[in-house]
Amino acid sequence: MSKSAPKTPAWWFGDAPVPVWARLLAPVYAGLGRLRRRLYRTGWLRTRRVPVPVIVVGNLAAGGAGKTPLTLALVEKLRQAGWRPGVASRGYGRQDPRTPRWVTAETAPAEGGDEPVLIAHRLAVPVRVDADRAAAARALAEAGCDIVVCDDGLQHYRLGRDLEIEVIDGARRYGNGRMMPAGPLREPPARGRCCDFRVVNLGHGGPAQGPQAEGTVPGTGFGEWPMRLLSQHALPLAGGRPRPLASFAGQRGHAGAGIGNPQRFFDALRAAGIGVVPHAFADHHAYAAADLDFGNDLPVLMTEKDAVKCAAFADARCFAVPVDAELPAAFWVALLDRIGRPG
Repeated sequence: MSKSAPKTPAWWFGDAPVPVWARLLAPVYAGLGRLRRRLYRTGWLRTRRVPVPVIVVGNLAAGGAGKTPLTLALVEKLRQAGWRPGVASRGYGRQDPRTPRWVTAETAPAEGGDEPVLIAHRLAVPVRVDADRAAAARALAEAGCDIVVCDDGLQHYRLGRDLEIEVIDGARRYGNGRMMPAGPLREPPARGRCCDFRVVNLGHGGPAQGPQAEGTVPGTGFGEWPMRLLSQHALPLAGGRPRPLASFAGQRGHAGAGIGNPQRFFDALRAAGIGVVPHAFADHHAYAAADLDFGNDLPVLMTEKDAVKCAAFADARCFAVPVDAELPAAFWVALLDRIGRPG
């Protein structure tokens, strides 16, 4: 495992005892959160609205839950339904977070953030990064977008929203159920029940299609929609034709992941029959060529989020493994019905 592997506190998602200092600070964090929500609710802090519908995708627990795959699928479905969507994001991890900017597939991840660059590369839709996501949404509307999807904005109450989607990690859920820093929660679980939709990421093995209704699929609760992740191809970063992921089965290979939950990626590759040598990096890790020097010529498989930061120095060993989100058809029917028709 890499030296820069994420240092998630052992007590968040495990059985380790919560330190006294964390238990003492958790009520302070929770109290500040309640105060902030109350200030917005009573109007002391102002929520900014934009003249187009806004959909916010987010989570309550810190760490990766699968927001980006859902955002990609959501934007594509909106486009198929006739909308002109744009994506607003903070652009976490970029070098100059105070400067708003447009992000394209050619934008350096250090300038636009890895996830916004990935979204722009996959979908070729307008992407705006700004610490003030209300300002980002306004810029997208002025640029001709008739609907805005805000990636990771559940706690950004300055941005008014028409619809909220909470994404939940199906394996880790809310961890120990405590507020930060005693646990992984930014807001209490009751906050999720206020969202319009709750999506549970079941990873690469959970069922998403079929006759099951929401909340009846193993791993989900009442009112929760299942999401399954699909990975079928590996894209060579040095150029060339995609390879079926199945073509790596029965081989050993390095797996690099600088995401909120690297284990999910490693497990997916193992489920595909690949002998994984795992290398976990911190979420939003800024890669250098030395990070991919593993001392041999085994293939290197990485997430798309990592790949956009390695493209400049990747060699023929390196492959990106795209992930697509699959949800029940009934979910999309319900969501599009809630939004209405464009125009």
